[in-house]
Amino acid sequence: MKFLLLLIVVALVATRAALPPELYWKSMLPATSMPKFITELLHSAVIVGKPGDNTSIHVRGNSTLHRATFIYAANSDKELHNIPNTTLFFLEEDMKPGHKMNFHFMQTSNQSSLLPREVVKSVPFSSSKMAQILKEFAVKPGSTEAKFLKETIELCEKPGVKGEEKYCATSLESMVDFITLKLGKNVEALSTEVMMKETKKQEYTITQGAKKVGEAKVVVCHKVNYIYALFYCHKTETTIAYMVPLVGADGTKVKAVSLCHMDTSEWNPKHLAFQVLKVKPGSVPVCHFLSQDNVVWVLSHE
Repeated sequence: MKFLLLLIVVALVATRAALPPELYWKSMLPATSMPKFITELLHSAVIVGKPGDNTSIHVRGNSTLHRATFIYAANSDKELHNIPNTTLFFLEEDMKPGHKMNFHFMQTSNQSSLLPREVVKSVPFSSSKMAQILKEFAVKPGSTEAKFLKETIELCEKPGVKGEEKYCATSLESMVDFITLKLGKNVEALSTEVMMKETKKQEYTITQGAKKVGEAKVVVCHKVNYIYALFYCHKTETTIAYMVPLVGADGTKVKAVSLCHMDTSEWNPKHLAFQVLKVKPGSVPVCHFLSQDNVVWVLSHE
């Protein structure tokens, strides 16, 4: 009887592993809605060439690469000077109806597609194997694209900061596995949604209805630049997530995800947030909005 049960388990695991990414999500997270931008990344995936056949893999679509970074990772005077009219950070106490701030909810110029796990597993993901990676994806060594690929891989290989659990998900399936490992299956996946095609920086006003959606057990996955869609996920115990309704000066409505970092005592004193807000590390919570290609995972309230 035990042997029969073992065979059934093995069969189920094998079947699940072979599921397309969207079906894998539904099998693992049946009660969790998929954010619109993730659905779009899945449906845009078209692979030209076969992985592992000694030829390069080409992913059709817009995969323009640029430096992989997060808006709250900048800490130079030059970067601060370049954004005088854009609010990247704000205080938790500012999250109230009527508060105004300038912002630009841009989408990344890198629209790289989510590929099935079986495809990305066929290609190495290591800074020690850059030559093979560049060959597989037909990227010229020494090019700007090659530099950015290397930067992303090194970002993933670096250890997390104190109190952070990090993971780079190279596929939707691996992201789902990380989330279920850290939070379980009773979760919500939230992302910022812009109701109109917002293309300019403008003044936004917070309207009624801001609410806390996650506390302590929160995982954030940032889409970073790579030849295919890749997410830098990290879990901390000192982050609170909010959904904040905004309306722009031109009428654009936004359902924005905001993160408030409650403990910034371990941050670099020269961090951009402290320069913008004129506060010291560990003194007050630091908040910021997330762009449309990030997903915040929180425990479901149902």
